[in-house]
Amino acid sequence: MMKKCRWKLKSLFRRFRVMGSSLLMILVSNVIYSQDGVAGINEANQKVRSYFDAGTELMYAVGAILGLIGAVKVYQKWNAGDPDTGKVAAAWFGSCVFLVVVATVIKSFFGV
Repeated sequence: MMKKCRWKLKSLFRRFRVMGSSLLMILVSNVIYSQDGVAGINEANQKVRSYFDAGTELMYAVGAILGLIGAVKVYQKWNAGDPDTGKVAAAWFGSCVFLVVVATVIKSFFGV
């Protein structure tokens, strides 16, 4: 029984040794043929910077839509005679201003 177990363990270790050496050869060959990462980083930088114009325009559009929704909500509260109309108006106006300021800051910060 012990002889059979030893034979199975030896066979298993041989398989792992072959698989391990094959994996090591693949990893070494990948390291040898790897490219310089600077070109990839520069390409990613250019692609991300190209998205900023579309992103800031999207933020301006979202700000405009929120402004319209906020105007309707404030008008409804004002017509209903709610006492907290001023708070709601300030909150909606503040959110619209925040979106516009964030879009402008992002645009100026990244120099796009």
